[in-house]
Amino acid sequence: MTNKVKTLLSESKVARWIALLLISSTMFFAYFFVDVAAPLQKLLETDYKWSPEVFGMLGGSEFFLNIVGFLILSGIILDKMGIRFTMITAGLTMVIGGGLKYFALTETFAATGLASLLDTFLTSVPASAKLAFVGFAIFGVGVEMAGITVSKTIVKWFRGKEMALAMGLEMAIARLGVFAVFQLSPIFAEKGGVPNSIFWGLALLCVGFLTFFIYTFMDTRYDKEVKTDDSAGPSEEFKLSDIWVILTNPGFLAIAGLCVLFYSAIFPFQKFATDMLASKLDVDLKTASQYVSYFPIGAMILTPFIGFFLDKKGYGASMMMYGAILLTISHLIFALVPAESFTVVVALLTIVILGVAFSLVPASMWPSIPKVVEDRYLGSAYGLTFWIQNMGLLGAPILIGWAISASNPGVSDQILAGVEGAKYNYAVPELIFAGFGFLAFVLSFYLKYIDRKKGFGLELPNKQ
Repeated sequence: MTNKVKTLLSESKVARWIALLLISSTMFFAYFFVDVAAPLQKLLETDYKWSPEVFGMLGGSEFFLNIVGFLILSGIILDKMGIRFTMITAGLTMVIGGGLKYFALTETFAATGLASLLDTFLTSVPASAKLAFVGFAIFGVGVEMAGITVSKTIVKWFRGKEMALAMGLEMAIARLGVFAVFQLSPIFAEKGGVPNSIFWGLALLCVGFLTFFIYTFMDTRYDKEVKTDDSAGPSEEFKLSDIWVILTNPGFLAIAGLCVLFYSAIFPFQKFATDMLASKLDVDLKTASQYVSYFPIGAMILTPFIGFFLDKKGYGASMMMYGAILLTISHLIFALVPAESFTVVVALLTIVILGVAFSLVPASMWPSIPKVVEDRYLGSAYGLTFWIQNMGLLGAPILIGWAISASNPGVSDQILAGVEGAKYNYAVPELIFAGFGFLAFVLSFYLKYIDRKKGFGLELPNKQ
């Protein structure tokens, strides 16, 4: 009877793919909210007086609380309290943070005493931005907690099976949220301004919380069948000293370093890409946003196939190296090709190249972590990886915002004054992104060396 039940759920292909669909749906809605303001940079500058530096601070604020310890805490909570508790906590945190960000951009907030109070310090930053930073930081805790929980959940259901394919499909569905937000956010803004776009992002977050909640019932059933208690944590109790063990693992450090460099050249780029393309192609923001929306298409299509290849053939470390090469090339094209030669075709081809890079590295990186750390602190290893990644994702948008203003003196004042033809040149920021890509390329060689020396098996197939 026990074997029959296991066949019905624990070993059921249908059950594990349904579980994947549920948790991936939440990440779709989370990724939508992450970039819901990205196509609206110019509107925030003209309607809310947000300079490029302030807009960059918004992007960085998502990761502030995580790097001061909340992300490591999330990993420990995951290992100690289990998947279900962490999943519900993550979903609620995202909704609360998203609600604060929405409130910050409403007329109701502008009319409150809180707005006046926030205007009394850091006067160069609007009150709406300050509260939005707080909300986005709280949301950031939730979304990163969700990310590490989803990663451990996939390992739970797919270890020894189609793990890289499952992680690839989860990432593909999440990136569909990026495609959707660049298509829809400008449309929402046309019908009700920036607050309307944020509102719809918040509404989708609530739907994502429901899909997480539904999954917990499957997770409970799974644990009953295999006679484990997820809420009780791992069989060998996690200790804080294990963090040192993880941080002294050269394979883990190489993967984490590659992660922070790669994502620092991807996610901050998404924040500024709409205005960059609008400026370089001399098109309106809605058209530029539609072009940017094609960026995740390559990743959506290729990532599951790359995951399937990694499960069957391996070569994970090599895939990371090839992705870093494509990442560097794409940003160099954005930076160095002159405007007269930078046609729509060139722009779209470069975006596709960047999308391919965005499929190669994550699809091979996340399934590699279980190969270099022990199961008993896998949640903490994912948490530490995200924590290190978040350091870059906090600083990179702020750096890019500063670089835009520093390399375009006086342009912000011209835009606020309504000067026709005023626009930013993004060559310097794109060279910074290309530099991140080159460093990732160098680190990928080191990772291959460590893999050969330590025998982690990063080049071996995932499927047993």
